[in-house]
Amino acid sequence: MVQTPAIPQVLYPDSDGKPMADNTIQYRWIVRLATNLKWLLKDQTAFVAGDLLWHPVQVEVPPAPSQAPDVMVVMGRPDRDRGSYKQWEEENIAPQVVFEILSPSNTAREMLAKQTFYEEHGVLEMFFYDPESYDFWGLVRNHPKEDFSPITPLSFPWSSPLLKIRFELFEDGLAVFYPNGERFKEPGEFIQERDQAQKERDQAQKERDQAQKERDQAQKERDQAQKERDQAQKERDQAQQERDRALAKLRELGIDPGQL
Repeated sequence: MVQTPAIPQVLYPDSDGKPMADNTIQYRWIVRLATNLKWLLKDQTAFVAGDLLWHPVQVEVPPAPSQAPDVMVVMGRPDRDRGSYKQWEEENIAPQVVFEILSPSNTAREMLAKQTFYEEHGVLEMFFYDPESYDFWGLVRNHPKEDFSPITPLSFPWSSPLLKIRFELFEDGLAVFYPNGERFKEPGEFIQERDQAQKERDQAQKERDQAQKERDQAQKERDQAQKERDQAQKERDQAQQERDRALAKLRELGIDPGQL
């Protein structure tokens, strides 16, 4: 009997083999959160990722403990490409905030396991939302060694201590707002705003170019007027020189021009 050689197990895989989302609603929420959080933190040192596998600790043999939050935020780590988030390679900084967007396939046991994982590995704020039933709950703390405080819609409107974003629940579900009160955008809105901003920049450049063209034309006209004045002055000077020569010639002939 021929034995098939065992395939070595990867100690720290870059994927857990699960899909990013089970349906379009869940996917749209994940992309919305990740896009807006990236925009929120664009001027800070922060890493935002969707469905990225997080390995909190090193181990000798597989399987290594891991979890792939739907969205995670790591303050203090640069925004760059990663195959997975290996915490020991990131100054041992754990994600401080995680989001889970529930789908019909998720179970209460699975969510409890996630909560336990996040609690054990240093997460400070975790939020769970079902976009179909509008169920929401969160757990927050100020330090990894502290106990969590629960956050429910009864706490709304409520703002994240770390991100300063505000949560509210309306008839059509959860809404998240920037610290300035602006509602989180759909990803397509960022593209529309970018295109509009580019259109406005192009228009402004067109107006600057037209103004420069008009300035150049005005300068050209001034230069032409100056050239004409110079030519007129040259002709006057030349006429004066001719008169001076004629008068000098008369004096040479002994004729007093003043008697003419």
